[in-house]
Amino acid sequence: MNKYAIQHIPDSEYAYPLNENTLRLVLKVARGEKFKEVSVLWNNKYDFAKRRNFTRMRKLCSDELYDYYVCDLSSADVRFAYVFLLTLPNDEEYYFSEEGVTSEYDFKHGYYTFFQFPFINEADVITPVPWAKDAVVYQIFIDRFCRGDMEKDDTYITQTWEQVPGAKDFAGGDLKGILSKLDTIQDMGFNTLYLTPIFRSPSNHKYNVTDYTKIDPMFGKNDDMYALLEAAHARGMHVILDTVFNHCDESNPLFMDVKERGRASEFYDWFIVHGDFPEKYDAKTCNYEIFADCPYMPKWNTSNPKVREYLIHIALTYLSWGVDGLRLDVADEVSHVLWRELKAAAKEKYPHALLIGEVWHENGMYLGGDEFDGVMNYKLQKVFADYFAGDLLSAAEAAERINRVIMCHRRQTNVMMLNFLDNHDTPRFLRQCNENEENLRAALVALYFSAGIPCVLYGTELSLTGDGDPDCRRTYDWSHKPRHALFLRELAKTRKSLPYGEFYATTEHGILVLVRENETERVKAYFGRTETKGDVIFEYENIRLVKESV
Repeated sequence: MNKYAIQHIPDSEYAYPLNENTLRLVLKVARGEKFKEVSVLWNNKYDFAKRRNFTRMRKLCSDELYDYYVCDLSSADVRFAYVFLLTLPNDEEYYFSEEGVTSEYDFKHGYYTFFQFPFINEADVITPVPWAKDAVVYQIFIDRFCRGDMEKDDTYITQTWEQVPGAKDFAGGDLKGILSKLDTIQDMGFNTLYLTPIFRSPSNHKYNVTDYTKIDPMFGKNDDMYALLEAAHARGMHVILDTVFNHCDESNPLFMDVKERGRASEFYDWFIVHGDFPEKYDAKTCNYEIFADCPYMPKWNTSNPKVREYLIHIALTYLSWGVDGLRLDVADEVSHVLWRELKAAAKEKYPHALLIGEVWHENGMYLGGDEFDGVMNYKLQKVFADYFAGDLLSAAEAAERINRVIMCHRRQTNVMMLNFLDNHDTPRFLRQCNENEENLRAALVALYFSAGIPCVLYGTELSLTGDGDPDCRRTYDWSHKPRHALFLRELAKTRKSLPYGEFYATTEHGILVLVRENETERVKAYFGRTETKGDVIFEYENIRLVKESV
């Protein structure tokens, strides 16, 4: 037995409440470790020395290095103490506690060394945002989607709609254009819009905001946003708004005041300026913190309480309009304290608001319940790209990596992760597939089947292609019939029938199998030709979704 591989951490993704009376435990052990049984001895921590309950654990899934055992402990007394009992094939028994692995355990003095979850406090239970469970998201890069206002001042437009855009080109899409296409979007099975930034900004993407309170005239007026929200909500749809709190544009009046007045400005410490303000600056010589290598995007000082108060007020303003969720840009460069304060303030007034952070790398520190509901799931996206587009993984390797991603988070959190194949910052998935539409469709099945919120970039239904920014931000050709529209609608319909509970990956006969299950039923998605048993609920090419009883 590899004692060094065994891992369990209380009050983490290895031990967390599913509800007010149930504790989920996860034990990680070396891949392929031969156990006759893995179980938990537990009770409330004050009675643990006298008597203990016994619960067997189940091996849920495996990644390339570890097996994951899980169980759920339910009790009216939620002051949990527990140790793990590991039984080998020869019936040798070992205990795993805070002391590590031992052949004996002193239960009388267990209060020194047992694992504990001292108390399930209701406020610490992560509860999924109700509508997130059934959300199917359509992401729109507004300038390139549809122009609806033909009366607006369009002198800013620099390209024809048919042209492939450059990084600084403007095509003319706007909010009225989105409003005019709501029926089309909903007919494809989407019930949630994710809009890239809409506020006043000199760029086509609007990620460098000049004024956080006014819709950019290129996109319309504030009333146009209100009308879009009203129309979406009337259709039972939700709207997520991209929000940029890491940085702003250099033309933002608050930064302009700092540029003009230097240390005399009341907003000097709202940004991170090193010394006096220079008269001239560029990416190499500017003496203030910026986003990436863009001197025209000065970084907010979110360590400053006044800045946090200002930005949180803006977030609450958007939610007061009826916006249902916020996607928070460059979230990993912003102070944790801002996100904690923002979530507390948002949930107090708008408990069903969905907060999604843009975090490309390790993200567990944001998902303990006090910062974000979920993040953009780049880790899962990379697996999909490597398996369905890049042909870089075997089925077994893909299953292992999917499980590693899933087991990094609490079960409730996985429901609120924003999953995607591509977005406005990545090459189009079809391009990654070398224009192979069968591979794109296979990946879409996996996207819709996975735990979390599927998010599809506008134009995917058209087979819109392109490399990275700006090529991935091409205009939508409304003269073409969306060839994948019915396929997406069928996926959205099928997704509604999938069981809500566990999600993991495995292989059968050398092919990738994704699994969703609850206490009574299981649905398997087979990505390859093989014999299957059960009721087929969806089939495409060599992909088959099969429902079976547990």
